[in-house]
Amino acid sequence: MSYQIVFFDIDGTLLNTDHIIPPTTIEAIHQLKRNGMHVAIATGRSPYHLADIARQLEIDTFVSFNGSYNVHQGQVIHHTPLDMQTLNNLESIAGENNHPMVFLSAESCYANTEDHPHVLESFDFLQLPSPAVRQQYWKEKPIYQAFLYCNESEERPYIENYREVSYVRWHPQVLDVLPPNGSKARGIEALLHHLGLRPEEAIAFGDGLNDKEMLSFVGMGVAMGNAHDELKPYADMLTRHVDDDGISFGLKKLGLI
Repeated sequence: MSYQIVFFDIDGTLLNTDHIIPPTTIEAIHQLKRNGMHVAIATGRSPYHLADIARQLEIDTFVSFNGSYNVHQGQVIHHTPLDMQTLNNLESIAGENNHPMVFLSAESCYANTEDHPHVLESFDFLQLPSPAVRQQYWKEKPIYQAFLYCNESEERPYIENYREVSYVRWHPQVLDVLPPNGSKARGIEALLHHLGLRPEEAIAFGDGLNDKEMLSFVGMGVAMGNAHDELKPYADMLTRHVDDDGISFGLKKLGLI
């Protein structure tokens, strides 16, 4: 198979356990581009939370918000905001359960509760500044992703009663709330269509539960050595741990660099 494009997750894939991009990864991606390969990011992060990494790697194409907002060379080619009434309903029931939420637009993100420890913990985990408070931010801007703060034992009523959205857990205290059938795979599908490429011509590297659909969809799904155990069955290939030059090793194993 002649591969044409490679998608990289960020946290745990491009970023190591010290939350930096290993030098071997930087060089591998630069070599990949010199070899004529398209390179893109596929992440649950927002455009503004991936910007520094994209600049460092000189990447201008990305799937963000787990597929809800997708950009090629600075042009938005596909976006799917969440329904306002659904957000209103979710925020109401979450408030009754004392579960805070964070709402993310293409420009910024705001929490509906000030300095909640779970919000602070999750943004610290991502090494990102905690969001300011702005009530009903979903009324002001299209929202492409929301964070719903509840633990796994508390998530069932949301998933069973609000099926007009998709949910992905990425942290013990946080559920991503996404548009219906939202996933990185849907964003990749839109980007491939824009580029005139087929799924079989794409490769994706990932490590998290939100990478299941992506690794299944592309022609070559690569799980990092540090990947969640539930992700590994969805991969076609397993590379080394992110701290052990996993990106460089995987690209070399595939004969791309």
